[in-house]
Amino acid sequence: MIDLNDIRSAHKRIRPFVRRTPLLAATGLRRPVTDGDLHLKLECLQPSGSFKARGATNKLLSLSAKELSRGLVAASGGNHGLAVARSAHVAGIQATLFLPDNVAADKIAKIRDWGATAIVGGASYDEANAGARAFAEKKGATYFHSFADPLIVAGQGTVGLEILEDLPDVNVVVIAVGGGGFITGAGVALKAVKPSVRVIGVEPVGSPTLYASLAAGEVVSLPQITTTVPTMACKRTDDALFELSRTVIDEVVLVSDADMQAAANWLWFECGLAADLSGAAAIAALSTGKVSVEKGQTVVAPVCGAGLPA
Repeated sequence: MIDLNDIRSAHKRIRPFVRRTPLLAATGLRRPVTDGDLHLKLECLQPSGSFKARGATNKLLSLSAKELSRGLVAASGGNHGLAVARSAHVAGIQATLFLPDNVAADKIAKIRDWGATAIVGGASYDEANAGARAFAEKKGATYFHSFADPLIVAGQGTVGLEILEDLPDVNVVVIAVGGGGFITGAGVALKAVKPSVRVIGVEPVGSPTLYASLAAGEVVSLPQITTTVPTMACKRTDDALFELSRTVIDEVVLVSDADMQAAANWLWFECGLAADLSGAAAIAALSTGKVSVEKGQTVVAPVCGAGLPA
């Protein structure tokens, strides 16, 4: 699907249009969440509020003038939609986003503020995605998959490159998982440059997409989604993406929605960071002991999405 060269090309391509986000050393904490040396990769500071800006920008910059002229369409739990809306605004073209019923109201408002059309309906990302695909077929709009497109995956992988450049001594990287594009792209970069790095995914108990597929040794479709976190709710990952992800992911752990809410509160109190629940997932895994990091080791937790504090 992709390799390190694809990620390096994406990094060069998107550099003028996205932010190289800070890697913040989490020091002076009242309530540490790990014995390790914790750093936060602040993807919540991207223009659209998440790492999704990287993949959407890489995809957009790879399109022909004809493809751009047809407008863009995508499905999203919120963050990919914001990234596509922002990319379309920069390019001066129209975007239409299909969103599930439980998407955060502030994200719907931001998508519309970027000038995109937001169509809300469906119980999950998968239902919204069916609507987006049908729209693309009927209207001829250019479809942006939220996690399985190689250009999207390569764009997300640039986070891994930046982590290694800024913190070459990193031992563990803990990454939130929705469909699996972010952890796969970042994992390819991390493992290619430093194979000893542990790459650990975090999923909701109510949407264990990669967890179940890795356990089965093949892609499985979840019978239902019970998490209330729309940015991490996906019934099935992509087959080609899964084959790559299983080569770069060391482990996937599960956390509850309540764990992620507590972690979002921790980020706001301890660091002054307004994260959505996916952005707090890595901290949830550390604070609950689902991921253990020894003293003397360095761990990076991407705060992958912004959100209003509860």
